Amino acid sequence: MLIVGELINTSRKAINDSVDNNDAQYIKKIAIEQVEAGANYLDVNCGTKVFHEKETMEWLINTIQEVVQVPLCIDSPNPEVLEAGLALCKYGQPMINSITDEKERFQKISPLLSKYKTKIVALCMDDKGVPETADDRMRVLKSLYANLRSIGVPDHDMYFDPLVKPISSIETAGIEVLDTIKAIKKEYPKVHFMCGLSNVSYGLPNRKTLNRIFMVQTMTLGMDGYILNPTDRGMMGTIFVAQALMGQDSYCMNYLTAHRTGLYEEQQKSKS
Repeated sequence: MLIVGELINTSRKAINDSVDNNDAQYIKKIAIEQVEAGANYLDVNCGTKVFHEKETMEWLINTIQEVVQVPLCIDSPNPEVLEAGLALCKYGQPMINSITDEKERFQKISPLLSKYKTKIVALCMDDKGVPETADDRMRVLKSLYANLRSIGVPDHDMYFDPLVKPISSIETAGIEVLDTIKAIKKEYPKVHFMCGLSNVSYGLPNRKTLNRIFMVQTMTLGMDGYILNPTDRGMMGTIFVAQALMGQDSYCMNYLTAHRTGLYEEQQKSKS
């Protein structure tokens, strides 16, 4: 299971304000909290800083790496920003978020995969847009997989995102993602998965409950990577429970550790 902490993103007001005020201490605090909560990677996204995204990315990465030693997921549509970030990464194998099968985007980003030997989040979309059905997603994925293999990316460095859409507007959105995961797992058993969960519940009440249950459904079918808020104790607790029940937690050690830290007790208090 690969957990990518999502909180260092300038679309969030607190992060945006910290960047504007050069408040390195707040950025460090958020980085530390995510790692302590269980994040394996930290996503770094400053895409809202359109006119100085490169400089902001460099500042964020240098600031983060002063206090934590985890790999980073460099998140930008701009190849120059991606390269600036990748060049500064010190710890572990970095990840790029993301690439698609859109011809121009693939041509611009793919050289960075070879140069920096990164993991890659691969979105199941192409020049025709975001596919609606599992069959359409698999059509895109087969092409994208072939293109990634052609430049030497190994299966274990590919993290396919089946693209979660809101069930509030597309009632079959959830099942299409589940069908896509099953199809990918059958045809490409050595690749990995990565997705954000929050889109599935967009526009609906009780979003946390929907997100957590959808996470368990996707995990059961093979999803092994999520971009999420690791400081959401309820979400992390649900992950530990699901892993234990699926035989992915040797001797239930992660579950027992979470219990000893009071994770589940705190959840019960919050519900009462």
